[in-house]
Amino acid sequence: MITAEEMQAHLVEKSSADHEFRRQLIEDPKSVLIQEFGIEIPDSMKITVHENTVEDVHLALPAKNELTVEQLEAVCAGLTCCGC
Repeated sequence: MITAEEMQAHLVEKSSADHEFRRQLIEDPKSVLIQEFGIEIPDSMKITVHENTVEDVHLALPAKNELTVEQLEAVCAGLTCCGC
């Protein structure tokens, strides 16, 4: 299974070499992710691609830890939770 870091590296590399791919990734990231990696993305999930410039740099923070103790224990045990 490919990791999120590997996905990001692939997208950055491909979008640097292919301007049409970059445009599609910015305009419709869900479709591009589905096409590139064959993954399912829930309709409820919003994906936004930001393009850095010299004057405008984006910093993505991880989601707040809002898991319950039971969910955290399930994740630690190698189980999935939260409909993941």
